[in-house]
Amino acid sequence: MKIKFKLVGGFTILSATFLLSSCVSDPDSAGLEYMPDMYRSAAVEAYVDYGQIKERMNPELKEKISAKVPPFGTIPYVGLDSGDVSLMMPYYRKPNTAFKLTHGLFGMDYSAQDEYEAAVSDKNPMKITAENFDAVMDSGKKLYTTYCLHCHGEKGDGNGPMVQSGAYAGVANYANVKDLSDGQLFYSIYYGKGAMGAHSSLVNKKEIWTLVHYIRKFQDANYGPGAATAAPADTIQ
Repeated sequence: MKIKFKLVGGFTILSATFLLSSCVSDPDSAGLEYMPDMYRSAAVEAYVDYGQIKERMNPELKEKISAKVPPFGTIPYVGLDSGDVSLMMPYYRKPNTAFKLTHGLFGMDYSAQDEYEAAVSDKNPMKITAENFDAVMDSGKKLYTTYCLHCHGEKGDGNGPMVQSGAYAGVANYANVKDLSDGQLFYSIYYGKGAMGAHSSLVNKKEIWTLVHYIRKFQDANYGPGAATAAPADTIQ
């Protein structure tokens, strides 16, 4: 009985010690941490921008993210289809020098020229036909829902949830930018425009051209096969 009492008493003391040790003055603290290395990384974490922590900027750390996107101009393997290969070649239009500051585009080859204006002559190299139209629109809708709807809205009217919440303002209504060429829409998505950041690290070039087709549907309810023409071979980006 004495041995059993000692065991129970010892367990009670240990339990009380454990509970009391978890009491801390910081209300945001979880108290005693059991094996914190299981969830608190001591190493530099992937995709974290250490150049901006708690609103403090450190330009020297801007390009020291542990896991980066592939170097600018990298050509992904997309198979052997010549059409897909042509679409995925490096985009020959360059970002404006100001984009390094306004859109965080580091490590790129910049241009002092206004390539956005030059892109007015670029046409969508993805030709839509009666056979592929539905598939292109379905793919475009999925991409748009994932990357665009939160700002531009389900109907492309610039009244998405983020705008309604007051987080953003001045988002384009696609019905009001019918004069923009395919190339300018592509350039805007690829490098960003205004308050919109670059999406080139999120969607590939084929997906951006697919989005351009989908956006045209907002501007013209009758948009379909024959509305877009293939670009000459020397302008396929």
